[in-house]
Amino acid sequence: MKVDILLGLQWGDEGKGKVVDVLTPKYDVVARFQGGPNAGHTLEFQNKKYVLRSIPSGIFQGNKVNIIGNGVVLDPALFKAEATALEASGHPLKNRLHISKKAHLIMPTHRILDAAYEAAKGDAKVGTTGKGIGPTYTDKVSRNGLRVGDILCDFEKKYAAAKARHEQILKSLNFEYDITELEKEWMAGIEYLKEFPLVDSEHEVNGYLREGKSVLCEGAQGTMLDIDFGSYPFVTSSNTVCAGACTGLGIAPNKIGDVYGIFKAYCTRVGAGPFPSELFDEVGDKICELGHEFGSVTGRKRRCGWIDLVALKYSVMINGVTKLIMMKSDVLDTFETIKACVAYKMNGEEIDYFPFDISEGVEPVYVELPGWQTDMTKMQSENEFPEEFNAYLSFLEEQLGVPIAIVSVGPDRAQTIERYQD
Repeated sequence: MKVDILLGLQWGDEGKGKVVDVLTPKYDVVARFQGGPNAGHTLEFQNKKYVLRSIPSGIFQGNKVNIIGNGVVLDPALFKAEATALEASGHPLKNRLHISKKAHLIMPTHRILDAAYEAAKGDAKVGTTGKGIGPTYTDKVSRNGLRVGDILCDFEKKYAAAKARHEQILKSLNFEYDITELEKEWMAGIEYLKEFPLVDSEHEVNGYLREGKSVLCEGAQGTMLDIDFGSYPFVTSSNTVCAGACTGLGIAPNKIGDVYGIFKAYCTRVGAGPFPSELFDEVGDKICELGHEFGSVTGRKRRCGWIDLVALKYSVMINGVTKLIMMKSDVLDTFETIKACVAYKMNGEEIDYFPFDISEGVEPVYVELPGWQTDMTKMQSENEFPEEFNAYLSFLEEQLGVPIAIVSVGPDRAQTIERYQD
């Protein structure tokens, strides 16, 4: 068997949680391979809304095995809050959620360091969510990290050493803080973690594949936030691309099957960083309002713009996408004209590839397509799609060279239309 991978192709917030939830019935196992509680996956069904931060989105589907992989960074306090809320709403976790011993722990001092580093940058802020993600991955790479498996052996000594190291850094930054309440909640989260199966997830995932079980790998954030290939330095601290599933779960490249790439019918971005197709007018405001574009974890307003096919083609290439999934099509239902960025104009030259730096002097080159001006939220098959919407789909497929297999026409699980069946 091979694993299938599902990931975002833009600057995050593409709607990955809903799609994983929709696809999960086809799989035995859902595994999260990177990121931390800075990213929220929103799911809506049976008139209820859930936001998952660290827990894989397959948790709602029967007795599927869900795995938090080694590439994830985990905050025990936030994990406990998320998990207990799910259990209280009738979704048992302990018999179907496994956590990698090699996943790194976000310490209370990591969160304080995050705030201190951001404050020190002044006007050059990256726009971090303040959840301690960056400092945790920094410790991981510098070989100073604390891992989930460490809570099982000599933990107090390891924690004290890591905390003392962070306190020295904070002292040098002259940053004032009070760790008391954060640490109390964190330690309670550590005890709660011990109630879950702590596993060698690389052996577990590969064992499932040998048994012929189907595995779906779930990523967080989006390709344009990848630490290597995104709009650096305004990126996250992990590899959000397809290759991240290999390092974040211990899967060999030859075990990868389909790669599902998710994108919105338009484009959004949260926080700082370049965004060539961003709209600063009433059209951008309207997209934001209709799309309810506010962060599921931070509540921050998302910047909105037309779809950027230069960046999207780049993402398709980097990830080897085999199937596309378009979200929030219904948000554009009322627009008379739809625009798509097909090239950039830089230094008087028009380019159709994603360059090294898009921070300054990038002007989007648009093509215009007729809007469909039809309410699609009640549609249940592609046979009901208006002619203009079909033309938009065909245009995107031609530009991207990959079929759009699934179209979302609303936030609910039921508002999902499959165009191509396996």
